[in-house]
Amino acid sequence: MKQILLLLAIFVSATSVNAQTADEIINKYIEAMGGKEKLKSIKSVYMEGTSVMQNGAEISQKSWKVDGKLYRMEVNSPMRNFATVVTDKEGWRQNPRSGGAFEPMTAEAVTNMQNNLDCAGPFVDYAAKGHKVELIGKEDVEGVSCYKIKMTYKNGNDASYFFDANTYLIIRMSMKGGMGGFGGGGGRGGAGGGADQERFTDFSDYKKTEDGYMFPFKITPVGMGGGVYYEKIEVNKPVDAKAYKPEAMQ
Repeated sequence: MKQILLLLAIFVSATSVNAQTADEIINKYIEAMGGKEKLKSIKSVYMEGTSVMQNGAEISQKSWKVDGKLYRMEVNSPMRNFATVVTDKEGWRQNPRSGGAFEPMTAEAVTNMQNNLDCAGPFVDYAAKGHKVELIGKEDVEGVSCYKIKMTYKNGNDASYFFDANTYLIIRMSMKGGMGGFGGGGGRGGAGGGADQERFTDFSDYKKTEDGYMFPFKITPVGMGGGVYYEKIEVNKPVDAKAYKPEAMQ
């Protein structure tokens, strides 16, 4: 009798993971984020936030995204400022060690970061975009039961996303190497480490903007401390043409 109950428990546990497919989980995530049409209506996003380092220094961060065309991030700290600009064709990084000059990125680096040009996020119409997904199973994230889905992007990079089993919102992403991009959620890959080191980024404090778009207002690279708190997120606002250029905005 005990063996039967044990087998039954194993069967129930297994079927609870397989009860939902990757597509069903993704569809529930998209609905939790406002629905496909809402996400596809995002043509540009401006985000402005701050983080406080362990030494008390405050860092400000601004980013601009134009769907399929632009991703720009600027980070300003008391010690130095730097920026990254990626378009659908090329990209540049500002080098604070060379007087703040912008230097061209390699073609591989540009390709790796172009997932950030997707304002709706990689899960919206993922197959049409050339991405692939795989449901790995269930896993706890800081005590929260999550569905883990691996996404292989069109460019060959991959990342794992952890969907809260109750809300279906993404609360963590893990990947190796460069940025994968979180698209409509605003997320980005973690910082630091070598190309083979797995990096984790947590997403929390989900709220809606005044016009009803859902975003995580806190993004935290796990193990790096602090995290970025976003005070302003604007959707579908005009973006200055200077944002596309390898030069300072001010």
